[in-house]
Amino acid sequence: MSTRQEQSRLWDRTRRRVQEEVVDAALALFLSQGFEETTVDQVVAAAGISRRSFFRYFGTKEDIVFGDLAEQGPVILDALRARSDDEPVWDALRHAFTVLSASTAPERGLAIGRLVAASPALRAAHLEKHLRWQDQLAPEVERRLGSGDDPPGLRGQAIVATALACLDAATAVWVDRGGEGGTAELERLCDRALAAVRDS
Repeated sequence: MSTRQEQSRLWDRTRRRVQEEVVDAALALFLSQGFEETTVDQVVAAAGISRRSFFRYFGTKEDIVFGDLAEQGPVILDALRARSDDEPVWDALRHAFTVLSASTAPERGLAIGRLVAASPALRAAHLEKHLRWQDQLAPEVERRLGSGDDPPGLRGQAIVATALACLDAATAVWVDRGGEGGTAELERLCDRALAAVRDS
């Protein structure tokens, strides 16, 4: 490995570590005093960094909460494409969603869920994130099903939107229960929500 590659890897590790420290400090503030009520100046003071450094890592305050999750759309898509074409599409989506729980610690997932429930700004950002995921996932669902007699895109968009709504419903119940059972329970609730739609 070249010196340049080693320096790049060291920078990446340092960057991730600083981001994690900022996120931890920010989430603590958001939970204690509210997302809208917390300023960037308070976050940088708690994290011990400058405003300039903050904006090198995060474009907005919302990015602190959703930064990693917002980029998971392509990861979910890769997981969906890895499922057999013979697998029922609802099951394939359900298994693809498991990459989310693998990428976020249960404690952080619970904190994010509580913040989203309490903040109009975060609910709007959450919806925007899901719309991006929907656009990314719908073509693969459509490919699996075919459009039949429906207009192109209709079935894929409808199924992905419904699956994401089931994920949201499961997450809301899990958050209300204090995150008991960890990610295994969240995945079970997602199964139940998807089954309720699929079997009704």
